[in-house]
Amino acid sequence: MARQVVLLRGINLGSRNRVPMPALREQLEGAGLRDVRTYVQSGNVVLSSDASAPELAAQCEQVLADAFGLDVPVVVRTRRELAGVVKRDPLGKVAENPKLYQVTFLAQELEPERVEALAEVARPPERLVASGRELYAWHANGIARSKLAARIADARLGVVATTRNWTTVTTLLQMAQEEPG
Repeated sequence: MARQVVLLRGINLGSRNRVPMPALREQLEGAGLRDVRTYVQSGNVVLSSDASAPELAAQCEQVLADAFGLDVPVVVRTRRELAGVVKRDPLGKVAENPKLYQVTFLAQELEPERVEALAEVARPPERLVASGRELYAWHANGIARSKLAARIADARLGVVATTRNWTTVTTLLQMAQEEPG
């Protein structure tokens, strides 16, 4: 079985879409997924499955709907894909604080005109790099005041997307590389 990383969008933000991680692990295991581990409370799961990424995303979305009554979009990356995300690291030389360096995982690539529109919102020293199904963003002056961060998080982006900071991305890769058991 392949190690895969399941990223849930918009759970446990304030009082919205509450999902306890122990209950999530239990429900995913009950659905036949193996070696289920979670990281922090924001919907990061590493597990083993032979399903394709779209099949696994749909299965996890169904578990969330059935067990918790939530309509939560899910984005999946294989261990290998996540390793590629970390290896590319196009802003690593400028991103000094991993909490302000974010990767947005997209269900599919953005159209070039959408990427251009996002790039126009970035205000120096803020940076944005699109690479395949990921957006890398460095929010040097903070995320809360960033128009770019707000635009990336907007549902009008046109694709299912969920964002993680660099610390979370690298931790999830470490977890995916560990032998299950």
